[in-house]
Amino acid sequence: MASSDQLKALLLSHVEGDDDHFVSVAMQLAAHEARIGHGKLALEIRDIVQQARKRTKSATPIPIAKGLKDASGLLYATAPHARINDLVTSPEIKEQLNRVIREQRHVTKLKSHGLSPRRKLLLVGPPGTGKTFTASVLASELGYPLFQVRLDAVITKFMGESSAKLRQVFDAISEVRGVYFFDEFDALGTHRTSPNDVGEARRILNSFLQMIEQDDSTSVIVCATNHAQILDYALFRRFDDVIKYQLPDQDEVVALLRGRLSEYVVKGFDWKALAHEAEGLSSAEVTLAAKDAIKTLLIEDHDTVTTEMVESALKDRRRMSHSAHR
Repeated sequence: MASSDQLKALLLSHVEGDDDHFVSVAMQLAAHEARIGHGKLALEIRDIVQQARKRTKSATPIPIAKGLKDASGLLYATAPHARINDLVTSPEIKEQLNRVIREQRHVTKLKSHGLSPRRKLLLVGPPGTGKTFTASVLASELGYPLFQVRLDAVITKFMGESSAKLRQVFDAISEVRGVYFFDEFDALGTHRTSPNDVGEARRILNSFLQMIEQDDSTSVIVCATNHAQILDYALFRRFDDVIKYQLPDQDEVVALLRGRLSEYVVKGFDWKALAHEAEGLSSAEVTLAAKDAIKTLLIEDHDTVTTEMVESALKDRRRMSHSAHR
């Protein structure tokens, strides 16, 4: 059954006359029905949309994902439910993301004045700082499906095959409106003058540069990297916005811990006392530490999570983090 967000997105796109968004949400519904076993209903929705597009003389094919992966195995599709308020990050980053969301929601108005919304984003920063979660938030806020590009399937050892597969991905970007997420993007975008570069890697990067520059679809493209310093300089001007993520500050650590532990602690719990203990940890590591504290509570049959439990969990995460970077 359609979620309330999807129904609202359908109505809003109809009211705004945004046919592309309407079709995208309708196909999201069809894909959802297919995944839960309602194959007949999924096909009926698909047929209705295809007939409508024929009447508007649009010949663009609209595939339905079977299960969670497309037929080529290059994309992994999900329908996230995260919201912008669930993302714990700096006000500056939230404002950048809200601007993307606002421009996407007013795409028809912008295009009527010859303007295009931001839709090609580069996210840079340390691991675990919220880049992947950001892609989920954008998809959910916009009512789009999230397609994670499986770079392990795109990049192969055979000459010319990687560029061909990359073309398949950009064909999908053009055919099905959604948020397309390239994680660990540096696998594609390393500097063309790198001493470790080989001819095939250069061809893949050149193909990507050409494809992303020529792309004029309505999809949102999000690329994320932990190593911005090794990206080719030519990449940066292909993006509408570059968003830089940092390790959480003390206020963000408190917000992360509160979000996970507030129902397990006593009133007046000293959250700020724990912020110093989390210094140097990523948002993901702080969240994992909070989960570890809850596990201790459950396994040892305590009534509440104590400061000591959280401190111990944060110390364990710091130890693991230091070991991983040696």
